[in-house]
Amino acid sequence: MKQKKVSKKKPMRLPKHLVHLNACAAGIDVGSKSHFVAVPEGVDPEPVREFSTFTDDLEHLADWLISCGVTTVAMESTGIYWIPVFEILEGRGLEVKLVNARHVKNVPGRKSDVIDCQWLQQLHTYGLLRGAFRPADQVVALRAYVRQRATLVKVSGSHIQHMQKAMAQMNLQLHNVVTDITGVTGMRIIKAIVAGERDPNKLAAFRDKRCKNDVQTIARSLRGNYRPEHLFSLQQAVELYDFYLAKIDECDRQILQQLRLFDGKESEETPGDNSKPPASVDEALMRMSGVDLTTIDGIETASALKIIAEVGIDMSRWKSDKHFASWMALSPGAKISGGKVLSSATKKIANRAAQAFRLAAYGLSRSKSALGAYFRRQKARLGAPKAITATAHKLARLVYAMLKNGTSYVDVGQDYYEERYQARVIKNLKRKAKHLGFELIPTGGQIAVS
Repeated sequence: MKQKKVSKKKPMRLPKHLVHLNACAAGIDVGSKSHFVAVPEGVDPEPVREFSTFTDDLEHLADWLISCGVTTVAMESTGIYWIPVFEILEGRGLEVKLVNARHVKNVPGRKSDVIDCQWLQQLHTYGLLRGAFRPADQVVALRAYVRQRATLVKVSGSHIQHMQKAMAQMNLQLHNVVTDITGVTGMRIIKAIVAGERDPNKLAAFRDKRCKNDVQTIARSLRGNYRPEHLFSLQQAVELYDFYLAKIDECDRQILQQLRLFDGKESEETPGDNSKPPASVDEALMRMSGVDLTTIDGIETASALKIIAEVGIDMSRWKSDKHFASWMALSPGAKISGGKVLSSATKKIANRAAQAFRLAAYGLSRSKSALGAYFRRQKARLGAPKAITATAHKLARLVYAMLKNGTSYVDVGQDYYEERYQARVIKNLKRKAKHLGFELIPTGGQIAVS
């Protein structure tokens, strides 16, 4: 009697997306006082350990991961506590991925630091985590200086408000006769008041010749009730404002020094000898990126500096300009269920580069460029908030193309944009008329499309 052959079942293969792509992966649950770290099972008798946040303990953490054969690490972006861990591990040659906490949310049930780090390690083992964007070290340093400058500017603005409050309490109406109290005329008068001058006519004599109001009007605004306590508040506000201005100047010098560390790129806009250090931020940015971003309407030197400090000049981190705009949440959302669009609103994220693009877009409201015409058209059709986002999206794609391809931007003007818009409207009208069995015949007069 013949025996039946027992068929050997082939071992079940996991799908490609569930293969152990990172066999030597670790997961870290970051905290303010301690970090919980998980390594693969079997590489250490104690696969989950807790390390304090002291620097020597972080060095022990790096030594332990290297002794376990770990080559890549995943951690959550928890506040600013991840920064020391990231920098120390990356400095020891480990590949560190900073992941979004929303992408690693655990299944419902028990939650602890141990379970969280093990969950991170498991997801990273299967290659299910994507690292967040982090520019090169030089750009990170530049970004820190630029963000520090923004903080100083914000704090100095609060002291301007303190000056305005002290003068309002003394009924000095200087803000009604000068455009900016921190301008030439305003600061001359305020510092004279702090120095002890009370005569309105002598104070008004500090008027700059470019000021619109005359001396008599300014003198009337400076007749007030000079009380000692309000003068004391004004004096301290002026001193603090001057102090922060000095710190901003110091920060500007440090930013320029950091920009000089970048390797210069030769381009059509920056011909010549790159051996000499750049004398200004404009020149440094142009030499660093190889293009002049300020040729784009709405983008000034401060905006270009902020954008480059946040995203760098390496556009290969994004597949296309659409991915670049989507990363900054400047693209429409796509929440679809059952074939029905639930929402197309943009995501709400805190991205400083996107803020710079939005401010640049808002500044195009009166521009006579093609971008200005586009912004006004979108504003009339969609409203101001959506128009700002749409124009910021266009600006982001222009910057991406310039930085990636090294191309220049040439403004075609608002007249060219209006002509193209009118041509598109007429083409659509002709197509609709033909679909309905009519023919669109132009008249002899000029057609105005609004």
